[in-house]
Amino acid sequence: MTSAFVDAPGAVLGDDGVPLHLGNPIAEGRALDAGAWVLLPRDVLRLTGADRLTWLDSITTQSIAQLAPGVSTETLVLSPEGRVEHAMRLVDDGASLWVVVDAGRADALEAWLTRMRFWAKVEIARVDAPVVGWTGDVAPAGVTWDDPWPTVAEGGVRYGSAEDLGPWGWHETVATGDLAEPPAIAGTLALDARRIAAGRPTIVDVDDRTIPHELDWLATAVHLAKGCYRGQETVAKVHNLGAPPRRLALLHLDGSESTLPVAGDAVMADDQEVGRVTAAAHHHDLGPVALAVLKRSAPVEGALVVLAGEDDVAVAAAQQVLVPPTAGHAHRPPRLPRVGAVRRPTA
Repeated sequence: MTSAFVDAPGAVLGDDGVPLHLGNPIAEGRALDAGAWVLLPRDVLRLTGADRLTWLDSITTQSIAQLAPGVSTETLVLSPEGRVEHAMRLVDDGASLWVVVDAGRADALEAWLTRMRFWAKVEIARVDAPVVGWTGDVAPAGVTWDDPWPTVAEGGVRYGSAEDLGPWGWHETVATGDLAEPPAIAGTLALDARRIAAGRPTIVDVDDRTIPHELDWLATAVHLAKGCYRGQETVAKVHNLGAPPRRLALLHLDGSESTLPVAGDAVMADDQEVGRVTAAAHHHDLGPVALAVLKRSAPVEGALVVLAGEDDVAVAAAQQVLVPPTAGHAHRPPRLPRVGAVRRPTA
């Protein structure tokens, strides 16, 4: 924790030097709503060189070849089968493309980007700088990524509705100079709760089978009309002709058991497993909430149960649909009649 955060107004420190209210989800959530800053677990890469935009455009899901300085976006790296491997927050300053990723993921991403560079005029460097998240009017000094969620970016599509999502309005700043004293501080518990309530997908919600359609990530991270990239065939086929096999849902949890699920806990319907929790948190207004990836066939109506923790404590859950079971099939052709089938006359 940087000294600017330790010295923030109202910070009461514990023996480990961490402000004591970090760990109290109610206080954190209210502080974040009021404009507090969050010191984020992030890694940063900086791409320079004349080809940085066109090159990254050619190997990832978003159209960034003409990305204007100061405009923020995000892009994904997919496997050949269309499964999500990396997620990048991007902002260009006119000379460098700044890439912000979750902590611990930069090594693998940097190695992959280096292998894919070939003859492109691009240099890839790690940046050792704190990254601060914020929602208010007081911004840290540095290079800021403005999260496009929940708007639909050009070339994207949203399957669900953004009307019933919680507030988001998120920004992440790479502090390239001295970090000023924050107006107040919150921790990642508040951020987790805010993200869940906003239905905002991140790499945390990804497993080895995830395709972007399942998380409604076509809204901000995928351009459906751009040129070829690895995994594009799956993206196009599922959106136009098929349907994602799973779908993201927001779960409002019964708090009476005092047990909060963790990532990987099973979601049950009528004693059948229909999905898994990807993240859970205590929201200061909504109470305990979770994101879960469910089978497309999981019932939309009716109660669900999460088997939480090592003891499989049954926690009742009400489902808020984020990605509907009808996602996909954007241009599904009509089915041809079976050979020999009798066509009924029409009036």
